Amino acid sequence: MKNFNNIEIKIQEMVDSLKAVAYNYGLTNSGDEARIITSIFLYKFLNDKYMYEIEKFAKEIGMTIQEIEEDETILQAFYDSTANNVAFGKEDTIKSLIRHLGKENFYEYFDDALERISNNSRNDIFAMETTEGKKIGLFEKITSRVGEGEKNSFAKSIFSCITEDKINFSEAYDGKFDFFARIFEYLIKDYNKDSGDYAEYFTPQSCARIMSKIISHNAVKTGVEVYDPSAGSGTLVMHLAHDLGVEEGVSKAMIYTQDLSLKSTGFLRINLLLNGLSESLHNVRRGDTLKDPAHFQIENNQASGLKRFDYVVSNPPFKADFSETRDLIEARFRETDRFFAGIPTVPKDKKKMPIYLMFIQHILYSLKDDGKAAIVVPNGFLTEGMNKKTNIANTIRKKLIEDNILVGVISMPSNIFANTGTNVSILFLNKKKDNDEVFLLDASNMGKKVKEGKKQRTVLSIEDQNDIINRFLSKEEIEGISVKTTIGKIKSNYYSFSPGHYFEAKVKHGELTNEEFITTIQSLYQQYSELEKSKSEIKDSVDLLIKEYVNE
Repeated sequence: MKNFNNIEIKIQEMVDSLKAVAYNYGLTNSGDEARIITSIFLYKFLNDKYMYEIEKFAKEIGMTIQEIEEDETILQAFYDSTANNVAFGKEDTIKSLIRHLGKENFYEYFDDALERISNNSRNDIFAMETTEGKKIGLFEKITSRVGEGEKNSFAKSIFSCITEDKINFSEAYDGKFDFFARIFEYLIKDYNKDSGDYAEYFTPQSCARIMSKIISHNAVKTGVEVYDPSAGSGTLVMHLAHDLGVEEGVSKAMIYTQDLSLKSTGFLRINLLLNGLSESLHNVRRGDTLKDPAHFQIENNQASGLKRFDYVVSNPPFKADFSETRDLIEARFRETDRFFAGIPTVPKDKKKMPIYLMFIQHILYSLKDDGKAAIVVPNGFLTEGMNKKTNIANTIRKKLIEDNILVGVISMPSNIFANTGTNVSILFLNKKKDNDEVFLLDASNMGKKVKEGKKQRTVLSIEDQNDIINRFLSKEEIEGISVKTTIGKIKSNYYSFSPGHYFEAKVKHGELTNEEFITTIQSLYQQYSELEKSKSEIKDSVDLLIKEYVNE
């Protein structure tokens, strides 16, 4: 049995050595560092995969690798038999390049190999496409990021980190999803920070697992289509594809994504390749989902409306300044129901706009008639604009209730995300729901607080995650934690989705510890504050109606 802990350590050491080279050449904390580290990591992974496959093919047909590479017909047969793997020319492999390592122009051999792999027509399916139709290949010349006099030493230093005597990825090919999820997270952990483009939130594995396990529960269909319109580095779609499973060695899920960030979309491509999901690579798009959605229904080779999906999972950006595209989005989609609740107006003070409201509407529009979705939202969405007819958040909540789409809500612990302190909840939707129940779960007090640098995070253990998943799926009611309510009750409660609005306030004297007493009082005070806010909003609505009536 393989020791995957040992393999994981070796891979992490390789990543660390690549980062050390970047540091020595003054590239740390630059955009170039992420590009170089991830590109070389990917080159190493794909090289080892190619060598693993061609060695296996050589044994099967009783030939040497050299004989195969020198016979164009047999080499083509090999390429055809491994269509989901990147094609290397014999001069592009680590084994071939190592012969030139002592040369003063080694960097040219290395750069040329990376460029040839990218330009190989057999590798078109691995290119990343933008909504403008531009294709971005797997690699670029790696030494373009350093000065002319440093190119050769830099190339040699980088190359020495990935030679076969250090680590061979073939040792890891039997690793399961959790193994590659850890590898991927380690690779990008220093680079997946908020850089401004759609906020690039990295969804914690715990949240992704909870969302995936719940919406994939009892899934039986094969050939399903999974979508994330703000995919980032792909954590959510990876988990869902894994939980939906495989059939005859092929994933039951075809993945479709879009994201504004070039960096995150590049990470997603690596994530798909690591997890053996290269058949979905041609569905990865880089671009503005709201302004230029990339995925369409195709009938008779013609696009006929936006594509609809079986499953949508999303952790959309919560706020962003999209004032430059706001009017264009409205004009372009005015005649559709895509943004039925409206588009936020540009604030006078130019503050960021609640872009997540746009994504929720887009997701609803993108679901098939029997589609399911799980969406991360800020807690403010659960109660914002209660009883205000013109409020976008309230209009969306009203639709989810009136159309009986809402399955339930989980309110997550604070600081569950490393890079934002916003408290979040997860909405679970089903367009083919067959009852009027809604399950609300308050998991805000679960998890363990840990310090990460200057920030505090809440970490959910596997046991915590399983508790949340099992409680939600079983609809287990626990006083002060979870409750089953109905569409009718939510309507009468001004479309509030906050779990606390549906708990019965029961406090018995002498049965609480000091800590439990404080927690209970805080919870009750929060509920009181939310109800006071609702009362104030109702009063404003009544005053407005009276004023309008008097003026008439």
